[in-house]
Amino acid sequence: MLSLYEWISVKASPHVAMTYIDRIERYCSGFDLASQRGHARDDIRPGLRKIGFERRVTIAFTVTDQAVTILRLFYGGQNWEEDV
Repeated sequence: MLSLYEWISVKASPHVAMTYIDRIERYCSGFDLASQRGHARDDIRPGLRKIGFERRVTIAFTVTDQAVTILRLFYGGQNWEEDV
């Protein structure tokens, strides 16, 4: 998230970047209640799921009986399938 914050800070402003990061964090904090959201991508990695956020960020995560683990956030057109 730090690299995303830094990129947005340069392109917009630190305030805009922090507001955006806060929205992503709030969104991700809800994964414990509805962890099976998004699209399953077992073809890439067992247990992998991905979901978009505000049409700009792809969130890659895994779900087990004990936890939801957010693996990485991909901004814009990054090739997330090769980097997970």
